[in-house]
Amino acid sequence: MLDWQTLPFALDLPCPARNTAPLLKPAHLILLLLFNVFWAVSLSAIQALKANLDSGGIATLRFGGAAVSLLLVWPWLPGATPSGRDLWRASLMGVIVFTLGHRLQVWGNLLGSAGNSSVLMAVEPLLTAVAAAVFLREHIAPQRWLGFSLGMVGIVLLNRVWADDFKWAGLTASAVFIASFLSEAAYSIMGKPLLDRVGPMKLLAVSLAAGTLVNLAIDGPTTLKAAQQMPASAWAWVAYLSIICTSLGYGLWLVVIRETDVNVTAMTILAQPVAGVPVAVLWLGERLHAGHFWGSAAIIAGLVIGLYARPRSSQGKATPVSGA
Repeated sequence: MLDWQTLPFALDLPCPARNTAPLLKPAHLILLLLFNVFWAVSLSAIQALKANLDSGGIATLRFGGAAVSLLLVWPWLPGATPSGRDLWRASLMGVIVFTLGHRLQVWGNLLGSAGNSSVLMAVEPLLTAVAAAVFLREHIAPQRWLGFSLGMVGIVLLNRVWADDFKWAGLTASAVFIASFLSEAAYSIMGKPLLDRVGPMKLLAVSLAAGTLVNLAIDGPTTLKAAQQMPASAWAWVAYLSIICTSLGYGLWLVVIRETDVNVTAMTILAQPVAGVPVAVLWLGERLHAGHFWGSAAIIAGLVIGLYARPRSSQGKATPVSGA
């Protein structure tokens, strides 16, 4: 029988003392909320690129561009370089996330709709938190569970899933999209132990390079041929996905989880649907409705409750809000 208490040791993962992680620093929280706005726009960017590229092509150009952007500034990236077993783990991490995971996510997004993807996105922080509890033995405070629950209720209200005009994707699209979250969770679960030994941006650069090599092996010639026919607007979206959403965004994520529990950081993903409201109204011309207000209010309440749940010390007392 699988012993969840000894599993982290078997996987050579750290087992920190429970209930001692600091809360998010204000600067980290602000940056994560900002980048969740950028990631919310990325769903529409992927929809815009589908006229020029398939799911594999989008992943290949996006992460290839991100890899190039980081390798160009490699001498100035801080921290140690992954080597030995860490190098292999960083490379495996890149293949899982930047080859498999995002091909699944883009495929699911293209099969479905932006609204359906937004609803399914509510599952990602919960899956990531559960994975962190199992593999990293992180303690999830009761207030944080309440925060996750309010966030999911808010997303349902925001998208009015009961309305006649809401388009549920088929089982295949939903299953593919949710499967991609497992790869996203692996990014945090595999990455956090390495951050004690290597620089976050160098870890990301190695992972991106490995994922890009596999992506090019899968569909390099096809993607490069399609890229030659892409208009400037499509290249602008690729640059946005590569530099803003990947190089800077994923690097920030690693920097934050180095100092904070993964389940705390994952909660900020719930901000994406709220950020998507003005995008849908201003860009896609959607009309505001009561669900936007009540859904956003529930998500914000969930974030406030969950993010500021005070961790307890090993003696069961509340610890000071470190770094907050």
